[in-house]
Amino acid sequence: MTRARIRDLGITIGHLPPGPYNAITDVPGVWVGHHTLIYDEPNVARTGVTVIIPREGAIWTDNVFAAFHSFNGNGEMTGSHSLSEFGFLAEPIAITNTHQVGIVRDALIAYMVENNLGGDWFLPTVAETYDGYLNDINAFHLDKTHVYQALEAATGGPVAEGNVGGGTGMICHQFKGGIGTASRLVDSESGRYTVGVLVQANYGTRPQLRVDGVPVGRELGDDHTPLPGKETRDGSIIVVIATDAPLIPIQCKRLAQRATVGLARVGGVGHNGSGDIFLAFATGNHLPPGATTLIELKMVPHHHLNPFFEGVAEAVEEAILNALTAAETMTGYEGRTVYALPLDDLQRVVAKYR
Repeated sequence: MTRARIRDLGITIGHLPPGPYNAITDVPGVWVGHHTLIYDEPNVARTGVTVIIPREGAIWTDNVFAAFHSFNGNGEMTGSHSLSEFGFLAEPIAITNTHQVGIVRDALIAYMVENNLGGDWFLPTVAETYDGYLNDINAFHLDKTHVYQALEAATGGPVAEGNVGGGTGMICHQFKGGIGTASRLVDSESGRYTVGVLVQANYGTRPQLRVDGVPVGRELGDDHTPLPGKETRDGSIIVVIATDAPLIPIQCKRLAQRATVGLARVGGVGHNGSGDIFLAFATGNHLPPGATTLIELKMVPHHHLNPFFEGVAEAVEEAILNALTAAETMTGYEGRTVYALPLDDLQRVVAKYR
């Protein structure tokens, strides 16, 4: 079967409606760009970088409130101390592999300096998951030009999923994983807003995988689809949440914490070796850097947030499943192969439990 999104398979997650693209780009002004590296010479590359740019690229002159949550901290996200201190983002977000966080961070700064974007100093947010099972991670394939290409490719609309960008070499529940995205329209007492999610899914064991509550991983055991090596069991996941609601930093943190619910529904438990780091940003307030007068802000009351929490949980769950259903079988470093989740069998198992 041709790879598909989870809804295309007749499996609907949750009850809230998705946005037009069912992607993080349903949040107005949010762009996504990928750059993917797949080649075998001189070293095996199965890697890349994904960027998320709020405000159609105006993030440098119109910052956004943001916060993060570390469910299990065996991972890296640069800029987190500044984010904790000030509660806003002033640059794009990037996701890549574990050993290239530094070059991606430096490239973001170089891009901003060369294009005269923003102020005199930058602390960009770059997160990672480990792709060293399929990618020769110590060959350091990414360079500055690849990050620039991802930035320049960033746009709204449909988002490529699976084996793309930072998700190229990733593994999820011991099937092929990668990039996934989803969105929800939430109706609160403060009005209708959009919640969008993008994940880089690289975590989990086969038996724990659940699809809309169905124990698919137990049904499709290692005798059905061969398992990759044992070192793929812990892994990590990065979740980026966006909304157009006027939320303040503590409310962004509350949204980021709810990503844990969506992850748990699919079968993530935060293993000891997993880097499970979630970031949320909100574009509903405008934060001009260097303001010299009072900034007027709006805020959704805390007691209006329940629909947002539900939207985050549903969108994270669906984004992870979209990563699994979009990703294709891949052979990489040292001839290792990670198999895609078989979609025909997925439908069969879900139908059995229905």
